[in-house]
Amino acid sequence: MTKVLAYTESSPLVLHTRPAIEMSDEQFYEFCQINRDWRIERTAEGDLLIMAPAGGKSGNRNALVTAFLTMWALRDGTGVPFDSSTGFNLPNGATRSPDATWMKRSRLASLTPEQKERFLP
Repeated sequence: MTKVLAYTESSPLVLHTRPAIEMSDEQFYEFCQINRDWRIERTAEGDLLIMAPAGGKSGNRNALVTAFLTMWALRDGTGVPFDSSTGFNLPNGATRSPDATWMKRSRLASLTPEQKERFLP
């Protein structure tokens, strides 16, 4: 008899890097570019978080949140939506990828073309 186990999403793999390795924002961005198959975030303490892909329920929920946010943003017109693949450099030094994000158009317009190509501040 085969036993079927329910899939549960796991916690991320945490790689502690400090004090042995310090990565600037630029180095972290490049690290993520050469490891595109991984979902990587960075904590304010410099730890790297390697995440597994989302499960079906979470993926569906995330898709709905992004769709609803996008529909609202298009109607509202004051901001721009981003999906879960977008990295953001936070004021505390962390780099995270929220499930869905909205940014004011004026804030986005204040960024340089170079900033728009990288993780957004």
